Amino acid sequence: MLDHSVLVLNQNYEPLNICHVRRALTLLYQSRAEMLENGYGYLHTASREVPIPSVIRLPYLVKRPFHNVRKISRAEIYNRDQFTCQYCGKQTRQLTLDHVIPRYRGGQHTWENVVSACAPCNRRKAGRTPEEANMKLHKTPAPPHANRYSYIPTHYMKLRREWERYFPH
Repeated sequence: MLDHSVLVLNQNYEPLNICHVRRALTLLYQSRAEMLENGYGYLHTASREVPIPSVIRLPYLVKRPFHNVRKISRAEIYNRDQFTCQYCGKQTRQLTLDHVIPRYRGGQHTWENVVSACAPCNRRKAGRTPEEANMKLHKTPAPPHANRYSYIPTHYMKLRREWERYFPH
């Protein structure tokens, strides 16, 4: 229960971070945050019942710089591709990275050349291009759109419906 995720909002209700329930309870106990949503029920102690937060808000403003350029990483690729194999369309957490044009053939490690692939599709494609392997990409890989909230993994939005109202549509 203490390892569940909690959305942390800035003073102006802007999504700031995700932390675990344990950290959120510490912030609440120290009066460094206020609880906005109780999405997990209650934690029972010997003397009282403590609500388990799903969304908390800091009473002070944390200035966060906005960067248009995002570094390419495994997590960023999975988020961009929404945890979906770009060859077969299967949505899974068991993904690998695939270079559309293999690196040994001059392919670069860039947003336009790296996609998410399930292990069977990655093995099937092997060291070939999608055309040579007779496989088609579902989406042409491109850098992700500049989004202030892109650091929040997309799968959290599906798990925690009460978080949706804190993100612009």
